Amino acid sequence: MRRAGLVVWGAHQLVGAMVRPGVTTGQIDLAVEQFFIAQGAESLFKGVPGKVPFPSVCCISVNDEVVHGIPGPRVLRVGDVVSVDTGCSVAGWCGDSAVTYPVGQVAPDVQRLLDCTSGVLALAIELMGVRSRWGDVATEMAKYVRDHGFSVVENFVGHGIGKKMHEDPQVPNFCTPAFRRNHDFQLEPGLVIAVEPMVNMGTKKVRALPDHWTQVTTDGLPSAHFEHTVAITDSGPKVLTAAPTADELAAPVAG
Repeated sequence: MRRAGLVVWGAHQLVGAMVRPGVTTGQIDLAVEQFFIAQGAESLFKGVPGKVPFPSVCCISVNDEVVHGIPGPRVLRVGDVVSVDTGCSVAGWCGDSAVTYPVGQVAPDVQRLLDCTSGVLALAIELMGVRSRWGDVATEMAKYVRDHGFSVVENFVGHGIGKKMHEDPQVPNFCTPAFRRNHDFQLEPGLVIAVEPMVNMGTKKVRALPDHWTQVTTDGLPSAHFEHTVAITDSGPKVLTAAPTADELAAPVAG
């Protein structure tokens, strides 16, 4: 799975270099699609079933779009934030990651939203090394977001990942008594999950647009989304969609 994770990391390096005023979301998606082809990777997103099959290799969601935005002719402008979620499989194993990018300089409260969302993902990964159950991690995640004055999206959660993009268990970024009773799971070696907090500046509520995919905040305020694919190992959590290590740069992952 690390091989797929490195390709997804590479795709995000490409995206980060492209995000600027005047670029369209469709141009970003096309570049990632071409990158996946060059890497011998298969998109996890394009063709996902729905009322309309998902048409792109990236979900690209701008400003009040929370997740599942469809790339197209929309032009990025200074002050926008653009969430890019993408994933691929390599040799039958999957990687999935999301980053929210600022377009030029953004408003201070929007930057705080991005910092909070990336921060709560980092917190979750750290806690995965010292907590035994996901519910404990999710409880701390929700508190972190509340303490920063923002809200956790509850309509969408993370997921197990392996040979398929979406596998059990479901991985919420908050914890309810019902989850504790019926769905909480052990953090033990061999588990691989996609942890993906989505955080809204205002209300946690979202609604779907008529394209059957794009989800937006009901109050029109911005949202942010960060995600990593994380494995639990005997030596703690390993982020499979992180940058290559010095050892990996010296000796690429065998395959």
